[in-house]
Amino acid sequence: MDDTDRKLIGLLRDDGRMPIAVLSAKLGVSRGTAQNRLDKLVEHGDILGFTVRLKTEEADQGVRAITLVEEQSKDIGKIIHALRQIPEAKAIYTANGRWDLMVDMAAADLKALDDALTLVRRIERVVRTETIILMTAHKR
Repeated sequence: MDDTDRKLIGLLRDDGRMPIAVLSAKLGVSRGTAQNRLDKLVEHGDILGFTVRLKTEEADQGVRAITLVEEQSKDIGKIIHALRQIPEAKAIYTANGRWDLMVDMAAADLKALDDALTLVRRIERVVRTETIILMTAHKR
């Protein structure tokens, strides 16, 4: 992947429906070159698909946060299983460094987030959490 491919991906992040003619003009390459690069990125799995973001999803997003979890367990799978039972936990990632897990949280409001965080802290062998509330998204 070179600079042109990265620029192409950046343009598609802003608008996944941007016509190939516009993409090629912004990249300073021919339509055929832009289309070939796009096709190769899809073929090689660098681009997995194109999606739609709905206005209502953005408006109804509520409160978003990242919760970092430190645990003391011989079986992290049990903690992950318990986290999956919390509806506000949208994605769970293992991590390295000080924190063992990172949980992408989404709640209707601060009270719902607080309630979900209480559930996280009650999971057996969770020893510490830290939550970062996400404010304004600065998308490319």
